[in-house]
Amino acid sequence: MPLDPKIAERLKRTSDGLVPAVVQQHDTGEVLMLAWMDDEALHRTLTTGRATYWSRSRGSYWVKGDTSGHVQWVKHVALDCDGDTILLKVDQVGAACHTGDRTCFDADVLEVPA
Repeated sequence: MPLDPKIAERLKRTSDGLVPAVVQQHDTGEVLMLAWMDDEALHRTLTTGRATYWSRSRGSYWVKGDTSGHVQWVKHVALDCDGDTILLKVDQVGAACHTGDRTCFDADVLEVPA
């Protein structure tokens, strides 16, 4: 069963058919990661309640936590006003980053002038 056509028609995809997905912890708003979705990944996410993404490097789908145990239970999904970004609010179990950090934004903080 494909992605609901009403949702699919709103998506603005990159030339390779992908939409960036910003992932936040649902109760704190902490930004955990950015990943990529196509129509099938979004459909799987909406129907299973588990965050599913498209891996650009591997060229395949991956369900967050299937190999690491660091599952993302999806609590809320929204499109931005332009339909070119997906927001997933999740309950993150364990680390979100493949490096083992809580978020993908922990390790390389850039300085901003005061």
